[in-house]
Amino acid sequence: MGLIVQKFGGSSVANAERINHVADIIADTYKAGNNVIVVLSAQGDTTDDLIEKANRINPNASRREMDMLLSSGEQISIALCAMALEKRGLPVVSLLAWQIGLQTNNTHMDARIRKIAKERLQTELDKNNIIIVAGFQGVNAFGDVTTLGRGGSDTSAVALAAAFHANLCQIYTDVDGVYTADPRVVPNAKKLSEITYADMLELASQGAQVLHNRSVELAKKYHVNMEVVSSLKPVPGTKVKEVVKVEKTNIGGVAKMDNIVRFSLVGLADRPGVAFKVFSLLSRNNVNVDIILQSVGRDGSKDISFTCTMSGVEKARAVLEENRDAMGYDSIEIDYDVAKISLVGAGMMTHAGVAADMFEALYDGGINIQMIATSEIRISVLVKKDDANRAIKVVHDKFFGAES
Repeated sequence: MGLIVQKFGGSSVANAERINHVADIIADTYKAGNNVIVVLSAQGDTTDDLIEKANRINPNASRREMDMLLSSGEQISIALCAMALEKRGLPVVSLLAWQIGLQTNNTHMDARIRKIAKERLQTELDKNNIIIVAGFQGVNAFGDVTTLGRGGSDTSAVALAAAFHANLCQIYTDVDGVYTADPRVVPNAKKLSEITYADMLELASQGAQVLHNRSVELAKKYHVNMEVVSSLKPVPGTKVKEVVKVEKTNIGGVAKMDNIVRFSLVGLADRPGVAFKVFSLLSRNNVNVDIILQSVGRDGSKDISFTCTMSGVEKARAVLEENRDAMGYDSIEIDYDVAKISLVGAGMMTHAGVAADMFEALYDGGINIQMIATSEIRISVLVKKDDANRAIKVVHDKFFGAES
């Protein structure tokens, strides 16, 4: 008998028919002789609907009260799924995060898991109960409900798999695995039978929506045996692991992120410490920046550009404007018409010419590059938002072959 953790996303439990289908998958796993811990997201668009309701009441609601509201969606999902399993005559219990002692830090709406008190879960496993856990949520040291950020149910599942040394952690989604690009944008995207933690982490961080990036970090750190599979059709998925068996290509995939903006600080003094002053200020105010570009100084001044996610725009703007005199810039320019295209692959370290090939593909496609950032396993470029889908297609075709 093994322990299997299964996570089902919002689309997988969107309605009664889907919940019953999920219950059948769980039942089959349990009847095969496994202990089962299930992690569920809120149904369908529930979280978005709750955010919309909050905005009607108070667009500036505190993050604590937003967590109280947003955490309610998962309670509905786990109770309904437990009812479906009860109907099948199976022993089951649904539990909220506070009931299993899933403790987080105090950062509302983007909390980090600190530890899981295993006693309640172990008691239910010893009773051979199927356990249905509310994903996405935790509780902080003050007893307040917290949430882990959008997609955080993946992280809940991996954390539970790590804590209990599960034999397998299955992430069930509405796609049947990890692809070399979003198949909704790139029809000839190829499904991967396996992918390294490193490549998956980069793809998730750069906009691929299959897995929450922090879930991949945890899986890599604790060597969780992880698999992305479809909840809609019984086909092989994608295994996420440390080392893949055969290196078919040096590229893992291409990802797009279009919920970003570009800030430009114009007319900064061209002297040591200016960049430190800008980015330490943003860091202290929890604004995460990504691509950074500094111009060559001329006539005693220079410009600095950087990108951040849409959620950080207003805070970044406010912080920079409040400290304009201290930093001494002339003006701020904010460009919302940008998107980031990232090419990811651990094999880049040992293959020359990858960047040149990517830039050639964009040139052939008539797409202008605004900014560039690189790491050992990633090349990211900033392009106009209207060019993003075309950019991801031409880059994908360059490395994986054009659509036949």
